[in-house]
Amino acid sequence: MVKLIIQIPCLNEAEHLAATVADLPREIEGGDTIEYLIIDDGSVDNASQVASEIGVHHIVRHTRNRGLATAFRTGLDASLRCGADIIVNTDADNQYQANDIATLIKPILAGRAELVVGDRGVGALESFSFLKQRLQRLGSWVIGKASGLQIPDATSGFRALTRQAALNTIVLSDYSYTLESLIQAGDAKRAVEFVSIGINPQTRPSRLMTGMWQYIRISTIAIVRAYTLYQPLRVFSILGFFLVFLGILPGVRFLYFLSIGDTQGHIQSLILSAILLIMGVQLLVSGLLSDLIGSNRKMLEDIVVRVRRIELDQQEAASSEKN
Repeated sequence: MVKLIIQIPCLNEAEHLAATVADLPREIEGGDTIEYLIIDDGSVDNASQVASEIGVHHIVRHTRNRGLATAFRTGLDASLRCGADIIVNTDADNQYQANDIATLIKPILAGRAELVVGDRGVGALESFSFLKQRLQRLGSWVIGKASGLQIPDATSGFRALTRQAALNTIVLSDYSYTLESLIQAGDAKRAVEFVSIGINPQTRPSRLMTGMWQYIRISTIAIVRAYTLYQPLRVFSILGFFLVFLGILPGVRFLYFLSIGDTQGHIQSLILSAILLIMGVQLLVSGLLSDLIGSNRKMLEDIVVRVRRIELDQQEAASSEKN
């Protein structure tokens, strides 16, 4: 028996929620049971009431808005507690075409993948401006380099996870889960696939991004933060060696003038060289320390996953006793 739970993070989506849920599949090949789960992230409209009226199986509500990443984490935890074998995450504004869910879970059912992400073809989407298309491609390329994966669409929220992948997913960001979870999956050498999907016409402007510059700023911060978290030695080594290289240049200049007997007025080059070299070495040392801290973080993540598994096993045992 394969239980599929489709989770939908939701913020003030009472207007679109009914249409989104209506499009969701009632049966699907490979899924014996299909249930829906709404994560109401502190909505001030009647989104939870609408979800209840249209027959959503599970409703989890935050008392205040805590952000998309937190809603995603809450959904994974609730789906696991509800016994999900496969979890599909989609948007409440009906952005993604629900009939692609069968395509999304197919690699999981075939045993090829633990995480499957829907590829919207962001480099050619007509709803994206030329600049946004280029930025989406650049961001996906950067995340691909950070994760060691071939990533065509890093920001797609339409994705499916196995139960084990959901257990192992630990997102620390408060903003968005899409980038960090891909870097984490690549770092853990999980089997990840991308499948082509379609999208529906836009029903409203994005609430996550209010403008292009906010998109650039927030995405850059998210990429740098996630990259530094999972690849600290690489990040600090690149910066450290770059500063060491810059520090060598004025040092060589000072030594050149010193060798030809010109010792007047070049002390600034020596000072600049010393400052850059010290900064470079400090960054290299910081990289080593961060790498050691990263090893501890991986052990802590493993402990968290084990605790989650124990809690779920205890819950299942308690349910069995009641029945």
